[in-house]
Amino acid sequence: MSDSIVFSLANDAVATISINEPETRNALSRSVMNDLIDTLAEVGQRTDVRAVILSTAGHVFSSGHDLREISGAKLESQQETFAVCSELMQLIQSIPQPVIAQVQGVATAAGCQLVASCDLAVAAQSARFATPGVKIGLFCSTPMVALTRAVPAKTAMRMLLTGDFLSAADALTFGLVSDVVADDELETATAELARKVASASSATVAVGKAAFYEQRDLPLADAYAHMSEVMAHNAVAADAQEGIDAFLHKREPQWQHRD
Repeated sequence: MSDSIVFSLANDAVATISINEPETRNALSRSVMNDLIDTLAEVGQRTDVRAVILSTAGHVFSSGHDLREISGAKLESQQETFAVCSELMQLIQSIPQPVIAQVQGVATAAGCQLVASCDLAVAAQSARFATPGVKIGLFCSTPMVALTRAVPAKTAMRMLLTGDFLSAADALTFGLVSDVVADDELETATAELARKVASASSATVAVGKAAFYEQRDLPLADAYAHMSEVMAHNAVAADAQEGIDAFLHKREPQWQHRD
């Protein structure tokens, strides 16, 4: 792991992955994205991590791609940059642990995409979000993929066509973030949410996270057919049976964190 990424694991099974590039406004350079991919892939294999907080250093969450890499680059290099970005965003949603963005300052372009790709996002009250690529002739097409899956179509289109900022309050209203808290409560509130997520059975959460993304774009009948099978298999798993028994007997469940 490079100095660009800082990893820590608390004793409550919550891991924090932090981009440590405040001097570039936490720009998503190709090297930073590759380091994030390596870290997330490793975390995805760990059984001692049950929730992940994705944070950044400094006053800006992320300014998006490093334009110095894009400026003057040939087509092959541009293709590689956006392929790495797409791999990163999909990996966030494919690892079994829920990933929670902790957002301060501004999140623009691919930085906004990063927020939209996380399973949950806690934003400081002063945080703002934008996809301003259109202003420099580079339409935010890859951020659009995550954005249109997080907010209503016309909200996404307005952001993409104007580059205007969305306030944290509006981001909550439109579904880009899950929580908005006072600026000085951001770290505490994010940690509390992560601990709540981590307190559940990791096996059950992994099933649920995968199922959420699998069913989202399926036709209704196909979604119900697939989720009926998922839930039936979940119901016979050890932790589901333990949880049901604990509920019926009014006791706390003892999770095994396995299927």
